[in-house]
Amino acid sequence: MCAQDAFQTQRSQLVELLVSGSLEGFESILDRLLSREVLSWEDYEGLSLVGQPISHLARRLLDTIWNKGTWGCEQLTAAVREAQADSQPPELPSSWDPHSPHPARDLQSHRPAIVRRLYGHVEGVLDLTQQRGFISQYETDEIRRPIFTSSQRARRLLDLATVKANGLAAFLLQCIQELPVPLALPFEDAACKKYVSKLRTVISAQSRFLSTYDGAENLCLEEVYTENVLEIQMEVGMAGPSQQSPTTLGLEELFSTRDHFNKEADTVLVVGEAGSGKSTLLQQLHLLWASGRAFQEFLFVFPFSCRQLQCLVKPLSMRTLLFEHCCWPDLGPQDVFQVLLDHPERILLTFDGFDEFRFRFTDQERHCCPTAPTSVQSLLFNLLQGNLLKNARKVLTSRPSAVSASLRKHVRTELSLKGFSEEGIELYLRKRHREPGVADRLLCLLRATSALHGLCHLPVFSWMVSKCHEELLLQGRGSPKTTTDMYLLILRHFLLHASPLPLATHGLGPSLIQGRLPTLLHLGRLALWGLGTCCYVFSAKQLQAAHVDSEDLSLGFLVLAKRVVPGSTAPLEFLHITFQCFFAAFYLALSADTPPSSLRHLFQDHRPESSPLARVLPKLFLRGSRCREGSVAALLQGAEPHNLQITGAFLAGLLSQEHRSLLAECQASETALLRRWDCVRRCLTRSLREHFRSIPPALPGEAKSMHALPGFLWLIRSLYEMQEERLAREAVCRLNVGHLKLTFCGVGPAECAALAFVLRHLRRPVALQLDHNSVGDIGVEQLLPCLGVCKALYLRDNNISDRGICKLVEHALRCEQLQKLALFNNKLTDGCAHSMARLLACKQNFLALSRPGLVAMCAMHFALLELSLKSLTALTYFCFLTTSSLVGNNIGSVGAQALALMLEKNMALEELCLEENHVQDEGVCFLAKGLARNSSLKVLKLSNNHISSLGAEALLRALEKNDTILEVWLRGNTFSPEEIEKLSHQDTRLLL
Repeated sequence: MCAQDAFQTQRSQLVELLVSGSLEGFESILDRLLSREVLSWEDYEGLSLVGQPISHLARRLLDTIWNKGTWGCEQLTAAVREAQADSQPPELPSSWDPHSPHPARDLQSHRPAIVRRLYGHVEGVLDLTQQRGFISQYETDEIRRPIFTSSQRARRLLDLATVKANGLAAFLLQCIQELPVPLALPFEDAACKKYVSKLRTVISAQSRFLSTYDGAENLCLEEVYTENVLEIQMEVGMAGPSQQSPTTLGLEELFSTRDHFNKEADTVLVVGEAGSGKSTLLQQLHLLWASGRAFQEFLFVFPFSCRQLQCLVKPLSMRTLLFEHCCWPDLGPQDVFQVLLDHPERILLTFDGFDEFRFRFTDQERHCCPTAPTSVQSLLFNLLQGNLLKNARKVLTSRPSAVSASLRKHVRTELSLKGFSEEGIELYLRKRHREPGVADRLLCLLRATSALHGLCHLPVFSWMVSKCHEELLLQGRGSPKTTTDMYLLILRHFLLHASPLPLATHGLGPSLIQGRLPTLLHLGRLALWGLGTCCYVFSAKQLQAAHVDSEDLSLGFLVLAKRVVPGSTAPLEFLHITFQCFFAAFYLALSADTPPSSLRHLFQDHRPESSPLARVLPKLFLRGSRCREGSVAALLQGAEPHNLQITGAFLAGLLSQEHRSLLAECQASETALLRRWDCVRRCLTRSLREHFRSIPPALPGEAKSMHALPGFLWLIRSLYEMQEERLAREAVCRLNVGHLKLTFCGVGPAECAALAFVLRHLRRPVALQLDHNSVGDIGVEQLLPCLGVCKALYLRDNNISDRGICKLVEHALRCEQLQKLALFNNKLTDGCAHSMARLLACKQNFLALSRPGLVAMCAMHFALLELSLKSLTALTYFCFLTTSSLVGNNIGSVGAQALALMLEKNMALEELCLEENHVQDEGVCFLAKGLARNSSLKVLKLSNNHISSLGAEALLRALEKNDTILEVWLRGNTFSPEEIEKLSHQDTRLLL
């Protein structure tokens, strides 16, 4: 680090260090460099430009320091080390020379200590200097701009003293001498310490119990919390076949990743589907901080719920938001607030459920004053942009569909929460059921019912299985298969437990629902009204308007909202947003005031307000719709699209033949149900047809390709919920595509079940691309019914293990159409190689198998087996590729021997990459024999394989008989300089 060359070599690490903290930290480094005269005043002016990104300033600083030579590099390194250690500057001299000839130089040489001395007194010193005429009102206002902290204001006052020749520097020396010596950092002040203690107590109380999904019991979060799969989100189009899988993080690594979308931003975005565990993840984060076990780099944590923030209608300031709507300081609120403003890097703000915030994100309105009131949406949007509390960390959770491109511009890192892994499901159920045998029986049930097992990857379904374990284990009928099945089961559970009769005397018959039908319709009307008005927290007045009384509340579907606005009565909310959607769908299915024609709003992909003209003239479009205010149609038009999709899928499930007969006995008119079913059926068919029509025509000579639009999966899910084969067949009978692409679409096991249910009715073979999703082993099992219509299946980066692939291969053996599997970046080992070798031996029409290392593993299995001629021919077909990359797979000489046999038969492979595989001389000798009989290979890469001159001589003999090969890479092997020179002259195709 001392020499210039080392300084330049580590430039990227230095930039990372300089920008990883706050602007305050960067400016403190400049203070130290100024005081030591490493930087001239001209240098400093170029490095303290307001509004410049800190990354630009950091690089400019490194350029400036590098030009100053080794001494400057050493000084910068020391300054960075001191800033990281937060070491205090030397104390100021006990007295100043009142007749100092260079007061500005004195201010500069003691600048770090002077900034610290001025901290907390800068406002008074500013007033005094203005009263004495040293600075103007304009200059005072510029220094007091709201975006500056107290330390930054002190620095700007010192900057003025450097350029003014009116005695300001000498006057400041005198003022600073009279200021008291700070005894402690501001956050060690008694008021601040007491506030931090109170904040931890409040957040601990809010976070300790998990009541998100259940009002009947309070679960201790620490006893049941189970880690979800949390991955760094990759940008669409940036992931290729050779790219590594997304990095999986633990919760405590939330801020540790260096994969930034925007290094200047402060917001971490966590996206996940409804029920994936976003709120619980934040609750665990809060508890870890409050208990002192993690995230201790933050002194202050402020948690907020977006669904409750939107209820705030009066203008409020940032001070009001933090104190009145989170935690109020008992001592010195103004002093505490000033500490927050001066040390934003010690603050963490979390905003849960941005998808439930009815205001659309915009960065058009700028608000920078922390004490000036503004609307709640302006306050939140400016916090996310960094116009307020710049350098404070923010965590925002949302469903993916609610995140716009304009919001992503202000996101530092995006993480994807994908729910439970299979191990997570088991761990959660064992935590919930510690009594002997219960968890084991539940797990056996799940493993025997892949559809139910697939649903449980979302934590909300794991909770349902846990909650309804008695019904699941006792019932003799089939287990739930669809989402609607599961929610009807939880409905039964709550109705049974609210009934005075014994559980055993009930069934899920019409009497159980009919007896509480008024209650269910009241809840359904409230749920629908809430969706239509983007309201998810209900006051007593709203409950009364929906005729929801205490008897209705006793069922337990409405629970107390977590964070209550001070001074208000405790509002209620549904157990989960999906429950609100379910009850809305229940109301739409059974309510007498639901015209069937209004249901079309659930399944429209292109809503009027999504057009540019509608965004400009929303009121005109609203009038044009001619929907009576408060009507079902008006409410559906006003609801968020992602909530409409969930509600539509539930309605399709409730109107399925299995459940329609159940609901028909709860009301007089079966005709009304059939009309609604017919409307939903026609809407689904029409929406899919319009979706297929939007596919552009194929290019001449190419297969027609379709990349699914956002609503496609939900339409497929709705068809699956209806469970009608004829409807699924009609929906895809006209789909004529050769390639169906569903990459980065959040496809999990439940979506795989829906896809298989519909796609198995395709009339023509299709290449199904599911790369970069969450299919997993259970999803693979769900896809098996449609494997017969797949000519290619792409499953890159899907967390699939050997178990899933072995099941896939077993089924693929009977599928004549399937000719290609793409399996990059999964959890495959040589445990599945035997199955793959069997597949290749039995299917001679197989064209490609893409997964690094799998080729070698299969080849080794072929080499170790007694192969028939048919098997060897299959291996030849298997390598019917022009390029095969097997870097770093520990192939060794045994694998090389098998690959040599392949080279003798294969006449298509043009490039074979075997770098870093411990091939050694023995393996090279095998390859040389195969190479001598091959007439297609052009490039053979054998770098870093511990090959000596013995292996090279074998290759030279093979090259004498082969004039097709153009390059043989041998770099990084065990050749002496003399051997390299000799071999190079013997054959120029050897690249050494």
